[in-house]
Amino acid sequence: MISNKTLKTSSDIELKPFYSSSNSAHEDTSLPGHYPYTRGVYETMYRGRLWTMRQYAGFGSAVESNKRYHELLKKGQTGLSVAFDLPTQMGYDSDHIMSTGEVGKVGVAISSIEDMDLLLKGIPLDKVSTSMTINATASILLSFYIAVAKKRGISTDKLNGTIQNDILKEYIARGTYIYPATPSLRLITNIFEFCSKNVPNWNTISISGYHIREAGSTAAQEIAFTLANGVTYVESALKAGLKIDEFAPRLSFFFNVHNNFFEEVAKFRAARRMWAKIMKEQFGAKSEKSMMLRFHSQTAGSTLTAQQPENNIVRVSLQALASVLGGTQSLHTNSMDEALGLPTSKSATIALRTQQVIAHESGVTAVTDPLAGSYFVESLTDALELKAQQLIQRIQDLGGVLKCIESGWIQKEIQEAAYRAQKEFESKEQIIVGVNQFQADDSESFDILKINPKIEKDQKLRLKKFKKNRKQRDVQKYLQYLSEAAGKNDNLMPFILQCAENKITLGEISDCLRKSFGLYKETITL
Repeated sequence: MISNKTLKTSSDIELKPFYSSSNSAHEDTSLPGHYPYTRGVYETMYRGRLWTMRQYAGFGSAVESNKRYHELLKKGQTGLSVAFDLPTQMGYDSDHIMSTGEVGKVGVAISSIEDMDLLLKGIPLDKVSTSMTINATASILLSFYIAVAKKRGISTDKLNGTIQNDILKEYIARGTYIYPATPSLRLITNIFEFCSKNVPNWNTISISGYHIREAGSTAAQEIAFTLANGVTYVESALKAGLKIDEFAPRLSFFFNVHNNFFEEVAKFRAARRMWAKIMKEQFGAKSEKSMMLRFHSQTAGSTLTAQQPENNIVRVSLQALASVLGGTQSLHTNSMDEALGLPTSKSATIALRTQQVIAHESGVTAVTDPLAGSYFVESLTDALELKAQQLIQRIQDLGGVLKCIESGWIQKEIQEAAYRAQKEFESKEQIIVGVNQFQADDSESFDILKINPKIEKDQKLRLKKFKKNRKQRDVQKYLQYLSEAAGKNDNLMPFILQCAENKITLGEISDCLRKSFGLYKETITL
């Protein structure tokens, strides 16, 4: 927590909470914490409270990941961020044949309430905010989390966190989808409704531009495609009968941070302003919280290089500073070795310390939106907003996000942007230090975190024991209830939570929904 006392520079110059032009014709609408929130969603921003330092972590078993979480919290991290392995993301238990060789590799393996309990051992769930990067199986992982909290006697209204729960960007850029769009959107709106009544402090979606940018989009495309996806989710919720101000305050966003420093700062300012206008003018939101674009940011994994990995510390520092100056509410800083493998404890610590140095040593937290009024930044903010608006209008003209995904239009736009960037790299129009310029002849060895194959074996054995020590009659009964509800128009969250509490696994729940909903098949465009 930052004190609201008078802040001064080392030269004894007193700093105002924010700065603006007294001659501005738009003075009342350019204040931090006021519509359209260009300058930040809160008046005091980091003077009142720092962003959440939420380092993304998860690997191997639940026990190993739990140790890393406690280690990071001890070192000053202020929120958890869970990375799940590929089988968990795709709805397969660790003992499924499709999981072979992938258990615990790119994240932690979670197949049951028991795994979730081990993952969160010793974590005060009523005090620590937890973010889970999970999409197609978001309803199941959230149910495991809620079930563990209830088991510990923690009221669900005390839980605070976020699930990514953004399936549209999976179709666009990432690929960890399971079901077709219509039932997937149903699951998402079911979560909106359930959490608004039962888990009111939970962010029910993190609408993600991060992976769109990782796939090769421009900054303007990242804004446009992310906000267009957000509009689709809002429309789906309204169609399901939800009221805008009941669910919109718990919508959140997730953005990438690249190396073009000023463009990234302007990107966040433009996105905030655009979303506020969309919610107020297009959807008629009345609550201020419905209009606030709150976002988590992560430094760009695609900019990390395997060559001269120490250079990544500089890249991440630059990106993290841009994110803070852009007004992020939560931040993950990548580790220098992530182009080589999962981060080691040492590299993860350096990444966390990067945030702490910015927070406590740079002075940038003393003033809200300190780059406001810069001719360059304000011009970039306006230009990005215009480009993003034109792209959103194009999407609407083509029939909306789902139509553009089905036709491959959005994917093609990203592919073309990625191709242009690659050509600039190859021609050295864009310099990547240590890669296409300033290369080093000598190669240094790095310690790389490797997942012990024994973890998969142990996980399968524990899961086998877990499945054996439960009432099989209950498994069939509660899966039947879920199947029947999926065939109707019921909210599925209570049924999924019931399954989780009765020791039904992630894979079993997913298989039940696969039978009810079918599988999504991507349209290939050339």
